[in-house]
Amino acid sequence: MKKGIYMKVWAMLGVISFLLAACDRDSKFTVEGVVSGADGLTMYLENVGVSDVVLLDSVKLTAAGRFSFTEPRPAFPDFYRLRLNNQLINFSIDSTETVSFEADAETFATSYTVKGSENCKAIKNITLAQLDANQLVQRLRKEYEEGVLPDTLYARRLEEVSEDYKKTAREYIYSAPMSMVAYYALFQQIDGLLFFDLYDKEDSKAYGAVATSFDHFYPESPRSKHLYNLALQSIKVIRSQRPVDLDGVKTQEVNYLDIELPDIKGENVKLSSLAEGKVVLINFTAYMSEWSPELNMAFGDLYVKYHEKGLEIYQISLDSDVHFWKNAASNLPWACVRDPQSVYSQIAALYNVKQLPAIFILDRKGNLVKRVDDVRTLEEDIKRAL
Repeated sequence: MKKGIYMKVWAMLGVISFLLAACDRDSKFTVEGVVSGADGLTMYLENVGVSDVVLLDSVKLTAAGRFSFTEPRPAFPDFYRLRLNNQLINFSIDSTETVSFEADAETFATSYTVKGSENCKAIKNITLAQLDANQLVQRLRKEYEEGVLPDTLYARRLEEVSEDYKKTAREYIYSAPMSMVAYYALFQQIDGLLFFDLYDKEDSKAYGAVATSFDHFYPESPRSKHLYNLALQSIKVIRSQRPVDLDGVKTQEVNYLDIELPDIKGENVKLSSLAEGKVVLINFTAYMSEWSPELNMAFGDLYVKYHEKGLEIYQISLDSDVHFWKNAASNLPWACVRDPQSVYSQIAALYNVKQLPAIFILDRKGNLVKRVDDVRTLEEDIKRAL
């Protein structure tokens, strides 16, 4: 009798152990594979957030080239990447438990194969389309600089390259707008600028489609909220033009693209934390540039003169040298933050920043009212907004 009871207890414990192990497996994901020709090289696993990249783990590869990373599964679908010698393989994780890669160290970013995730296969296709476009643009630029292409032909060819990429991307975006592939396709860049122009009538439909789908499937995801702000900014800018089908977008959200980046103390500072009831000067800058000291002196004069009247400054550094930035920003009285993506800043691309410095003005209602093209008019622009 006792033996039978013991057997039942052991059986129950076995079931419980199995269920606990299954739950543990379900709460994690694994990235594994083989990289040939990488003996002695270090490969990194990184999480690619909305505004930052976080190192999760690393491994020094041997001659066999095998690797395996296991990490907690994200609360919402998210992006990750493998980095080897500054070559990147981007991929996403949603409900997938294991993703496997095979690659060669020489062609790590382009010639890899992936198993276990159809989304990751599609992301590779988008990446190759972006790389093809980038190579074509570089060739066209060289021909233009050598005088082979006249201005009008050069501009037309650039537009054709961009449209070819967007044609490929739209197939993924509109076939599954709730997917991470759609999000990835929407935010690809060339020369630091997005292929899909936030303020273009046609392109804004893609933002609206992905934003609406993400809100439906992942309403609490930071990416969903980020997309909402983008779609709303698009509506605001083109509101006087042909209406865009963005059903479901919540119009009570803010009318500018919010930014949240770390200051010199490492504490995240939101643009929205300064904007309520204030006039905000937004400045994308590089402190290492020769014009930066003079520009900051001009900002200092304006800050002293108008801060008590409601002026705030939110200055975003794109400097690659974090220590230089911290030293240069340490004595400035306004909000100084830095985008770790530097010249590859997605935030700068969303504001369509093509060169530095770039200056924008928000009025007291949170409306993006001015892109300042001439610093000499800045004080008058601020006075009008105040």
